[in-house]
Amino acid sequence: MKTIILLSSLLFSFFSTSYAAEVFIGVNGGITSQAITLRIMDFAAQDGTVKNEDFQNTVRSDLYMSRYFEIKESDGTNLKHSDSNQNNADAPDFSKADSQYILTGFFGKPEKEDRWIFTGTIYDVKSRKAILRKKYKGETKALRRYAHLFADAVTEKLTGKPGIAHSRIAFSNDATGKKEIYVADYDGANLKKITSDKSINLLPRWSKDSSRIYYTTYRYGNPDMFEINLKEGKTQPKPFSTYQGLNIPGNISPDGLTMVMTASRGGDPNIYTLNIVTKAIKPLLERKYGITSSPTWSPDGKEVAFVSDRSGNPQIHVLNMETKKIRRLTRMNWCDSPMWSPDGSKILFSGRESTKEKFNIFVSDLTGSNIVRLTVKAGTNENPVWSPDGRFIAFTSTRNGRKQIFVMDADGSAQHVLNNIPGNSYTPSWSN
Repeated sequence: MKTIILLSSLLFSFFSTSYAAEVFIGVNGGITSQAITLRIMDFAAQDGTVKNEDFQNTVRSDLYMSRYFEIKESDGTNLKHSDSNQNNADAPDFSKADSQYILTGFFGKPEKEDRWIFTGTIYDVKSRKAILRKKYKGETKALRRYAHLFADAVTEKLTGKPGIAHSRIAFSNDATGKKEIYVADYDGANLKKITSDKSINLLPRWSKDSSRIYYTTYRYGNPDMFEINLKEGKTQPKPFSTYQGLNIPGNISPDGLTMVMTASRGGDPNIYTLNIVTKAIKPLLERKYGITSSPTWSPDGKEVAFVSDRSGNPQIHVLNMETKKIRRLTRMNWCDSPMWSPDGSKILFSGRESTKEKFNIFVSDLTGSNIVRLTVKAGTNENPVWSPDGRFIAFTSTRNGRKQIFVMDADGSAQHVLNNIPGNSYTPSWSN
């Protein structure tokens, strides 16, 4: 039986019978316009109970990593300002400003111990007016999350596009000797292990609202799909789809009600729709088309990309949900793990062009006539996923001698490790 590599650990085991900040980098990669210049003033604090420098460093890092801004640091002398009143902070000295915007922040006296209150303001240097003022308060443990949210508010105000600093990446890792599911902030920080099944847990996928994670586990011997509800503050997994054979989550439809998934149900793998509420399951294709797997909804819900070996080696195909017509996207030696870009204009996937090559990351237009290779001579690269804004890509790579999660810009530049967690990491998934 032919086996599709994208399901590596699952299908092989189950079916085996044989920083330049001066420019703005857009979603299509390349230089598109000058960066927005932003001066960040030192965030002040009324008392020493809050680590205001940690908050500022997180905001600075988020804005820098967005690639939208040229960050200018305060030197403590050229733009003096007073933050004695958190609600009516004095404006900076615009006469010495050398940026388009100025960002200030102030931590006021908290309402009670182990809490904080923060006010951040953006000033437009040209108009000399505050154009955004955001106020946050919470517990100390929530400080980093609110720094991410503030950075995203700044990004959206100055670019008109939502930020991704609040987003998270889920993945599998075997540092404990078993494959467990982990979640980290988009920058690799705040790492948490959210399963302790002491089994094989793979392929996490986020719900549309990022409140749940679905993943495949061998906890009970069969590759079942489990669900973790993060919104309730609980990480106790519960069964979600337990049909005989493979139960592998794809992504969720735009309305958040239907998952596309891979299931075998006693036969070859096929692609299905699964109602999130009723659990009603329906095949998308007849089994006569051979092994099909790794379905992924288009952002408009009108098409599903998937992998099929109907023409020999596995290739990316696209199913029109209304007409039921199928078109073949790729003609390479082997392809897997398709993923639509958030704007619906591209499909990301991993593959190899010949048997002599290792797997690499590619991106294609919707016709398959323009396929661009994003990784070159850097180990085996697989399981690519888009960031929610389509400007970055997470993927696995063996270039350092073990499988790690890497992140790169959408044009293939700035490739870097997400974090240095021990062991091997697999199958990343990026939240909205």
